[in-house]
Amino acid sequence: MNTERITEDMDRAADIVRAGGLVAVPTETVYGLAADGLNEKAVERIYEVKGRPAAKPLSLMVPGKEALALYGRDAPRSAWGLAERFWPGPLTIVVKADPKIPKIVLAGGDTVGLRCPDSEKTLELLRRCGRPLAAPSANPSGVPSPKTAEQVAGYFDGAIEAIVDGGPCGIGQESTIVDLSVSPWRILRQGALSEQDVRQALIELLTVVGVTGGTGAGKTTALESLRDMGALVIDADEVYHDLCQSCEPMLAEIAERFPGAVEGGVLQRKKLGQVVFSDPGALADLSAITDKYVIAAIDDMLADHAAAGGQAVAIDAINLIGTALEDRLTALVGVLADEDTRVARLMAREGIGEQYAKMRIRAQKPDEYFERNCGYILRNDGSREDFRRACDILFKNILEGKAHG
Repeated sequence: MNTERITEDMDRAADIVRAGGLVAVPTETVYGLAADGLNEKAVERIYEVKGRPAAKPLSLMVPGKEALALYGRDAPRSAWGLAERFWPGPLTIVVKADPKIPKIVLAGGDTVGLRCPDSEKTLELLRRCGRPLAAPSANPSGVPSPKTAEQVAGYFDGAIEAIVDGGPCGIGQESTIVDLSVSPWRILRQGALSEQDVRQALIELLTVVGVTGGTGAGKTTALESLRDMGALVIDADEVYHDLCQSCEPMLAEIAERFPGAVEGGVLQRKKLGQVVFSDPGALADLSAITDKYVIAAIDDMLADHAAAGGQAVAIDAINLIGTALEDRLTALVGVLADEDTRVARLMAREGIGEQYAKMRIRAQKPDEYFERNCGYILRNDGSREDFRRACDILFKNILEGKAHG
């Protein structure tokens, strides 16, 4: 067989693909060995030529995000969002497969990886042939992936119909594969795109509402409103307390900075409190240690929620303003109430005396602080019904993108 070298004639390459032939194609990562992904016999040849184990599925190259509907089944909102953000580019998105895809492509499974390569020649080939391309890297199994047409020819000259010469690949590393067919999502192969890039893009798909304010102001009712609208509610304090029980790296850092604060793997809260609450510098050191772990845990929760199709999240924290968590927020809402109302609520809820309730409230930030730093303010000085109604109106507008701070 004479292996053609094609540089410009994508119609010729498309004719070869439609006839069931194999064409090596350039991408921004490495060269791929492509065939009509809907032609079972053509796909069989990929396995034969590469010596690829039949148990390993193939991904499909596609020209754009519309392929999620053509070749995926019930692709989640997160898949569309990642395609919008990274395609064309080095990301393969795994979703449930449409029944039209041959079983050989799926290696007996029910999911398919879709990839839109950042190569104008390969995108033009995809548009002209009108078929998805099954296209693993253009190398025999077990040897390095090729970054040039010459390397492909060294592997397969005389064994495939054509090589589309697009010059050297710019990245030289395979695409990252992210599986959105499962919850929580997972990286199946770490490639040219970092996991952090994927995670950040998933987080950016969400509407994240921060809810803050002093004790007794009524944040619980506000959060109930958001939860009833389908939002995932994250209590930052609960996240911190869970980490205090389970996060060994965080406890190790605390133990190193505050000797005696961790005994037998258990945080000694009273002993730690005696140090940090009387020393602003020590408290700042503690926050520097714990904040990064809390934020990382919350980021995991945000990304998992987005990958599973979630659209909205509420983060409950007294200390949101000026922290790294504030960068994750779409909107920051301050919940305020007059002191007498807050005192009465605290006394009824916790069974404490009036003076102690006032002491706790006056130790916190004043209303002016929240009014100055929050994009939205909800006042809770009247009945619970009126406050809940105000919450529903504001949060509905925020989630629909209609609210203005």
